[in-house]
Amino acid sequence: MPDTAFTHPRLAQVYDAVNGERDDLHAYLRIATEVEAHHVLDLGCGTGALPLLLAATGRRVTAVDPAEASLRVARAKPAPGPITWLHGDATTLPPLAADLATMTGNTAQVFLTDDAWAATLRGALGALRTGGHLAFETRRPQRRAWEGWNGRRVVDVPGVGSVEERMEVVEVALPLVSFQTTYTFASDGSALRSDCTLRFRDRPEVEESLSANGFTVRDVRDAPDRPGREYLFLAQKTA
Repeated sequence: MPDTAFTHPRLAQVYDAVNGERDDLHAYLRIATEVEAHHVLDLGCGTGALPLLLAATGRRVTAVDPAEASLRVARAKPAPGPITWLHGDATTLPPLAADLATMTGNTAQVFLTDDAWAATLRGALGALRTGGHLAFETRRPQRRAWEGWNGRRVVDVPGVGSVEERMEVVEVALPLVSFQTTYTFASDGSALRSDCTLRFRDRPEVEESLSANGFTVRDVRDAPDRPGREYLFLAQKTA
């Protein structure tokens, strides 16, 4: 299940403003061009940032997310091209014969068990055409990103007012890291808490899981927005 940051209507409404510019998404636009993708499937699309960018390039986009509140925000945005918004996840997809499937941000790390991760990979495999590609990023465990996650900041959200975001790491039990984020709205003083756990898989584990679920690893790159801190995997459906 997605955490509160995506499922609560009030938090979904301020998600884009709180998270700011998504510099990580440009790498996926370049990959879509590289693999000549005409139909892109975005898994865990959230409020629709990548689908909108892809649609603006003339591509057909299918965007899926398990958080209905986030999808409502995404659907309300003016779309520059054809986007199909689906409520669900990789395991609920029909055969799409997509050219490329993507998982941006922390999406690939929210699957905490081997079974859940394998089911997601198999779902992506079934939605791709033969020869189609899968691209996603994951943080390098050895860089211990969570050590810099405790903190507080205030964001001014147009039409909403100031929102304080306070993050605290509550447990590190590798490969799992759990943290809480509390959002406090200055307009009425209300606070909403989002609890999240991410799984940090090392590169050999990710490569093995891809091979075991019908993919061939074509490239492992530095994520350009976080050089040296994340891997960006590009795999191809081989069956």
